[in-house]
Amino acid sequence: MPSPTPCYHCGLPVPTGSRFHAMVLGEERELCCPGCQAVSEAIVAGGLEHYYSHRSENSANPQALPQALPDELALYDRSDVQQPFVQHEGELSEAQLLIEGISCAACGWLIEKHLRGVPGVAEAHLNLSNHRLQVRWQDSQLPLSKLLAELRRIGYAAHPWQSDQAAERLAAENRRRMRELGVAGLLWMQVMMAAMATWPEFNVDLTPELDKILRWTSLFLTTPIVFYCCGQFFRGALRDLRTRHLTMDISVSLAIGGAYVAGIWSTVTGVGELYFDAVGMFALFLLAGRYLERRARERTAAATAQLVKLLPASCLRLDADGQSQRILLSELREGERVLVQPGSLIPADGRILDGQSSVDESLLTGEYLPQPRGIGDSVTAGTLNVEGPLTLEVQALGDATRLSAIVRLLERAQSEKPRLAEIADRVSQWFLLFILLAAALVGCIWWQIDSSRAFWVVLALLVATCPCALALATPTALTTATGSLHKLGLLLTRGHVLEGLNHIDTLVLDKTGTLTEGRLTLSAIHPLRELDQDSCLALAAALENRSEHPIARAFGQAPRAAEAVDSHPGQGLQGRIDGRLLRIGEAGFVSALSGQSVPSLTSEHGQWLLLGDENGPLAWFVLDDRLREDAPELIAAARARSWHIHLLSGDSSPMVGEVARQLGIEDARGGMTPDAKLAVLKQLHRQGRRVLMLGDGVNDVPVLAAADISVAMGTASDLAKTSADAVLLSNRLSSLVQGLAMAKRTRHIIIENLGWATLYNGMVLPFAAFGWITPIWAAVGMSFSSLLVVLNALRLSR
Repeated sequence: MPSPTPCYHCGLPVPTGSRFHAMVLGEERELCCPGCQAVSEAIVAGGLEHYYSHRSENSANPQALPQALPDELALYDRSDVQQPFVQHEGELSEAQLLIEGISCAACGWLIEKHLRGVPGVAEAHLNLSNHRLQVRWQDSQLPLSKLLAELRRIGYAAHPWQSDQAAERLAAENRRRMRELGVAGLLWMQVMMAAMATWPEFNVDLTPELDKILRWTSLFLTTPIVFYCCGQFFRGALRDLRTRHLTMDISVSLAIGGAYVAGIWSTVTGVGELYFDAVGMFALFLLAGRYLERRARERTAAATAQLVKLLPASCLRLDADGQSQRILLSELREGERVLVQPGSLIPADGRILDGQSSVDESLLTGEYLPQPRGIGDSVTAGTLNVEGPLTLEVQALGDATRLSAIVRLLERAQSEKPRLAEIADRVSQWFLLFILLAAALVGCIWWQIDSSRAFWVVLALLVATCPCALALATPTALTTATGSLHKLGLLLTRGHVLEGLNHIDTLVLDKTGTLTEGRLTLSAIHPLRELDQDSCLALAAALENRSEHPIARAFGQAPRAAEAVDSHPGQGLQGRIDGRLLRIGEAGFVSALSGQSVPSLTSEHGQWLLLGDENGPLAWFVLDDRLREDAPELIAAARARSWHIHLLSGDSSPMVGEVARQLGIEDARGGMTPDAKLAVLKQLHRQGRRVLMLGDGVNDVPVLAAADISVAMGTASDLAKTSADAVLLSNRLSSLVQGLAMAKRTRHIIIENLGWATLYNGMVLPFAAFGWITPIWAAVGMSFSSLLVVLNALRLSR
């Protein structure tokens, strides 16, 4: 079968029989829809058709951008709306706009060229790196709404760009941390070469003058590492001392500061060994770990903040006479009426006063099929009205909406610290306290025995027992295992996953998009009259071709489209094909057209749709959300570990029970809200269960955040991914099964590393305390201990 012709403007397939064309660059080009035709003709009419010569093959689809209504754009002409982002200088106004739909340099050329030709525009400069447009125009001659409409006309959506001070501070802090990490790595390599040249093993031909130069060179190179790169450790240590709270910052600061001071003494006097290489190595490892941890936390916080931005910026408020007026969402009040057009987001929690439609509630329930809603039903802010216009009475706004409640549940779940983390914190504090007390006691004893050796003995003790190997024991193993699992399609976003998987005893699963593929497919066709399967499918596809409902995607593209198609939310579609009146949808709705009874077929599971005309039913269509092929493998692996398995789904259809039956899951519950899922999780925790949660929707986010271990599918929402401890990028459940085996190996490696690090510190402590280890050998021992831990962890990469 030949491949469909791509649309010359947007690249999408051109439907068979399309009548849309435009003359571009001297040739007639095929286009997929009237939108692409209008945009192409506008570009050509503006003398900008060279855009098509410069653009890349993968230019974005401008028609895929959300379409703004004229009255919505008109809101931007209000002075109170412009106040935060528009500056006025005499007759000119200036603003920064964020542009959607940019895919290549040709897009920038088109935008600048087109705007500069619009009367009233003085300047237009686009920054391709961040997609920000700096534009100056005469507001008296060209309203801002017209300027935004001009961008829409050539296929680009523009939004006001405002500086987010919190986000900018985080970005600046990230850049600073990255610079610190880069400086530490670069200078440490230079310090290592200079310091090694002074070692007795290498300085056979080293002159005193060159030895002195190398020592001072090492000092100068190490100083930025200590005061610039490691400044956060010293500031943290001072803060912890003021609050009387022991952390690794205190131990790290003492080790780095002591080694640095000893290096200065050795440099000035020319006697003793340098410890600058140890300073650089330790700083590099710690800075890298802290940077990665910080980035993971920030991604979660940023994604949580994005959830509240899903609400529309404006809405249509109805007055007492039923007339609609476009207003900002901030102007809406409880008790007022709003009109929600098809394809628009619902602005607030409310109750339907008039109209029938289907509402896409996948944001909250995880169920991708829109649900029928009619008069008296409640709807939720942030969900999508799919089919018919709805009149709502506003019942909750802002923080009182269900969407905001999910955000609060997420934040509360993230704030609860795991019990294992609390135990680890207490153990580390006791370990640090013991080391510091031991160093103080040894120092006092040696001051009485030989005051000239006291400093060097204490320094050797601090360096030798510096928790470098202990600090590397777990994260190095986890990092290596994480890299191996990444190749298998399982991305770990938090370090405790592999260790924590060994303690899991309960598996909680979502259905749609997790155990199933998350999209309907046509599994069977049962003709009831003279037409064969292909003919019935062609008629059904012609009707569904006019619908935006997800069910329509299961029928594929139709060579022709039905006429006079009328949607009946929750029931089906009616339309004419070659003068023949047809219906597809619920059995009762279709059979009412002919008044004939419908033969029942119950031998197959799934969602059943009936096709019929005025003479009676024509065919049954069976739609099904297919089970993932490797779902039984995951369930078998869980049973082999004697895990308890629970299926909690937002879907209230019989498909939940059918999936549970196929996989042999005994505890399966449908119609679960985020609150209900979180309540089940808390009940499991009260029973002492360690829970692994696997999900993909925003409705799973609170449970993902509160579970002991959480895994999100690769097709999950961004918020679900950032809230989870791991992401199945491959969408293969078998990768999670491999992750369970890797977790067991990783646990053994971590135990070995911790055992060695503890044994080394325990053995070296008395030797250092008795003065039998010099500071240089203490540094060598610490480095050897750290190297052994790293090499052992690298076995996980095999």
